[in-house]
Amino acid sequence: MEVNPELVRRQLRMPPAEMFRPADEKSPERRRDELVVLEKQLTYSPVEVLRKKNFEAFTWEEVQQAKALLKTLVWRISPRRTRRYRPGRDRRHPDFRRLLRRNLRHGGELVELAFREPKFKPRPLVVLCDISGSMERYSRMLLHFVHTLTNGLDRVEAFVFGTRLTRITRQLRRKDIDEALAEVVRVVDDWSGGTRIGDAIKAFNYKWARRVLGQGAVVLIISDGWDRGDVSLLAREMARLQRSCHRLIWLNPLAGMRGFEPLARGLQAALPFVDDFLPAHNIESLEGLGKLLSNLDQQRPTRRQQVSLPVTVG
Repeated sequence: MEVNPELVRRQLRMPPAEMFRPADEKSPERRRDELVVLEKQLTYSPVEVLRKKNFEAFTWEEVQQAKALLKTLVWRISPRRTRRYRPGRDRRHPDFRRLLRRNLRHGGELVELAFREPKFKPRPLVVLCDISGSMERYSRMLLHFVHTLTNGLDRVEAFVFGTRLTRITRQLRRKDIDEALAEVVRVVDDWSGGTRIGDAIKAFNYKWARRVLGQGAVVLIISDGWDRGDVSLLAREMARLQRSCHRLIWLNPLAGMRGFEPLARGLQAALPFVDDFLPAHNIESLEGLGKLLSNLDQQRPTRRQQVSLPVTVG
């Protein structure tokens, strides 16, 4: 591969005379900078190309490489602050109980001090993944991603939906990704079928929310937003779901495409109740999700919805 001297000169911001001086006349710092630029020009990284490539354009070999790359990612959700305390060194929080017990042997004189600090625990993560026909190009690769989440975090509940909701947490706990997905395909009846997002979220709210949404849970919905169901039902159930969780994140594989607009009616009904709307079309976008999860605030975000829900009579 030929190196463009003009490009290298611009990156180093040096005059041409300095660029082509003999190496022994240049400073060590200048020679080191030149080597760094030349290395970047001559280096080809298949991993970097794979990170930026759209999932729908993957070949079979690239799917296998992406599966291996996903296994190397480290997932972390910022912990939540609990109401309990533990012994610590934070002088802003004196521990009066321990302080009294320690100093009883000194006749009540405050000889030994005791402090405490709040306890932190990991937040649960709940994933709802769309496996309808419109998501067929992305659903299998995204389920690979959900599998890495399930095996990389302590408390993950996973569901898939098309026309109905199916819990797949137990199936995804298998370490082998191919065996896990084979089990998922076996238990799911509506793979690559229609989509009723509102009905699926209603089923989750009424059957599973109380079981899995405690302790500041984060909910992750993966869908393109195409819906054949009742959009008013979807809006109501999204509002209920948002009130029940600490953070509601929507991943859309189409959002990474140039010129994307949220025109799907299901997406338009749901977006007012979504805290974060992110793309999910390549590995780089999933890494962006990882950064968001690891930096969540302790307080709930300011809810964005300004929607008056329709009133049902009877």
